[in-house]
Amino acid sequence: MGQLLKASKKSIIYEDELVYVCLAKEPIAEGHTIVVLKQNISDLSKLPDRDYDYLMDTVFAARNALMKTLKVKKVYLVYMDETKHVHWHLIPRYKEKGFDVFKKEISTIKDFSLIHRIRKNLVFTKDSRF
Repeated sequence: MGQLLKASKKSIIYEDELVYVCLAKEPIAEGHTIVVLKQNISDLSKLPDRDYDYLMDTVFAARNALMKTLKVKKVYLVYMDETKHVHWHLIPRYKEKGFDVFKKEISTIKDFSLIHRIRKNLVFTKDSRF
């Protein structure tokens, strides 16, 4: 099984008993965010439908919040499973196209002020929340 990705408390945008949303420790774009399932599940295919729906509701809420906060038209949803633990990378696209977003230099995040602005725009659909 995979290991739960650890996030610094100051990077957390949202957290409940099932998931957390945080700014990426090593972002490739401003606002690069990660949505992590807390259950120790190694692949999306192993998730019960209800858990999958909950996770994806969180992913879409975070994506919409990023689009509104950063005023971008596109946020890439990337599921790479390199840690064998279910999580999504949400990468805002600014002027890049396609895979060019992955060609940026990676640095360690130092400014967490964006979190408060994203939180203000984070809205969940009521039907899929427990």
